[in-house]
Amino acid sequence: MKCLVLGSGTSTGVPRIGDDWGDCDPSEPRNRRTRVSIMLESNEGRRLLIDTSTDLRQQLLANGIDAIDAVFWTHDHADHCHGIDDLRVLRYGRGGPIPGYASAYTAERLRRRFDYVFAGQHGYPTIVSLEALDRLRLCAGFSVSWCQMPHGPAQTTGFRFECDGKSVAYATDFSEIRDEMIDTFADVDLLVTDCLRREPHPTHAHLAMALELADRCGARQTVLTHLDKSMDYRSLTDEVPHGVVVGYDGLEIAV
Repeated sequence: MKCLVLGSGTSTGVPRIGDDWGDCDPSEPRNRRTRVSIMLESNEGRRLLIDTSTDLRQQLLANGIDAIDAVFWTHDHADHCHGIDDLRVLRYGRGGPIPGYASAYTAERLRRRFDYVFAGQHGYPTIVSLEALDRLRLCAGFSVSWCQMPHGPAQTTGFRFECDGKSVAYATDFSEIRDEMIDTFADVDLLVTDCLRREPHPTHAHLAMALELADRCGARQTVLTHLDKSMDYRSLTDEVPHGVVVGYDGLEIAV
């Protein structure tokens, strides 16, 4: 199984508008970060997209992706879903809509804001058939489990996908580690985790919290993502322990 980091940045990306790189070195290509998203691919070539980031079109073009088997959403914040319209092109040539999954709460909010995507409009076909996660266990050859995570006053969904005898967990946008998260991500082969900055934040994991999650769930390898402009790639790489990788756009890891 392969995990491809499509985007590794926070909601404003790096650099921020105004060419604001913060502490990030502009000459290091891995500091240029689009909004956060990943894709998983099995040995049979089946693909799952997790989140439709604001920069989805750019990410799909950069990685030569023209087809997926399903899409999952962690939550409905703009940086995780506002690239949803770019799924239209991935719908072309399919016999039906792209299967899509989210928590019941997130699914309801997505339907309210993007009704044409899930119900068609003015003769255009439905792009995604959206279902709540309630009874989902298998998708495109991947086994799927999940938990709800605190994201400040909101919630987001953490996922665990297993395929080809390996496992990947995706935990972005969380602000507290709960027992359900440890249980869901226990002994995972690869953990891709929220890591906004070094200092604590009210709605996101900071570096110490991200490393604590990796340690407590026994992740064999960890990738840090959702990085803001304070997280210079080379400086952070020198700081993190063995087994932890600083994520960047286009990073591909064979699990």
